[in-house]
Amino acid sequence: MRLIQCEHQGQVHAARVESNREVRLLDADTYTLARRAIAAGQSLSDAIEAALTETRLDYQRLVDEKRLLPPLTHPDPAHCLVTGTGLTHLGSADTRSAMHAKTQVSEAELTDSMRMFKLGVESGKPQAGVIGAQPEWFYKGDGACVVPPEAAIPVPHFAEDAGEEPELAGLYVIGDDGRPWRAGYAIGNEFSDHVTERFNYLWLAHSKLRACSFGPELLVGELPAHLEGVSRIVRGSDTLWEKPFLTGEANMAHSLSNLEHHHFKYSGFRRAGDVHVHFFGTATLSFADGIRTRDGDRFEISLPEFGRPLRNPLRFEADKPAIDVKTL
Repeated sequence: MRLIQCEHQGQVHAARVESNREVRLLDADTYTLARRAIAAGQSLSDAIEAALTETRLDYQRLVDEKRLLPPLTHPDPAHCLVTGTGLTHLGSADTRSAMHAKTQVSEAELTDSMRMFKLGVESGKPQAGVIGAQPEWFYKGDGACVVPPEAAIPVPHFAEDAGEEPELAGLYVIGDDGRPWRAGYAIGNEFSDHVTERFNYLWLAHSKLRACSFGPELLVGELPAHLEGVSRIVRGSDTLWEKPFLTGEANMAHSLSNLEHHHFKYSGFRRAGDVHVHFFGTATLSFADGIRTRDGDRFEISLPEFGRPLRNPLRFEADKPAIDVKTL
């Protein structure tokens, strides 16, 4: 089952995807449906079935009229936390082989990145009941940094790069008792400044404080272990760059449950009622192939199991004056 969110008659509603042309409206937004399911002790799928209306909407018209929204939002964007993990994916067979080869050197010769990757390969998928290695972790922002599918991703004037990161995102709602509940998964474009990150790894945090997007569809239920998608950049009417990518646990050094544990082990991330969007990492970047994006370029990330692709054009912002902090 897959859901979208859209604006309908001035309100936010979830809608079940019936086909690539039609969606069926629900009587509430995804956040409300998730809260209902938690309170009733039922699955999100059951809550969705109970909330179906007879209203059907044209999917493409929602896109054309810019009424498509991220598939899970919080009424107060400050109560949506956007985070992620890196160095989690094994990548393609060739990349995997190369990465393993690079770990066969002395510990003193390993870079911090390779040391972190090696740790994940060795203990990122522990047995049930065992806590595995913690991954690289980063903060992107709150719900205000989330750009709806089809909307333009802003590139700040100080950015050195504007690069896509095709990923899976886990979408969560925290129950009143502080328990995290996973609503499902979505395609994500984590979006990052790779030039800034490459200059010095201590600037990783700066490189991640950017806009992002996920959706348009929320996959409810279990995630396939192996997923094959395509990431592309379109410039005008031409494809500038295109590459397949692999994701899902079969292509990762960490299990999803291990990544989730190390995020939600912090009590501050288990605040009742909050929404969390957590990106699970990638192994495929146009930046690695020397691509430099421009204003108006469009990212397109597709995974067949998730329905419509996630598409976002780029909008480069003009220079702004330095921030002047005043003394009170």
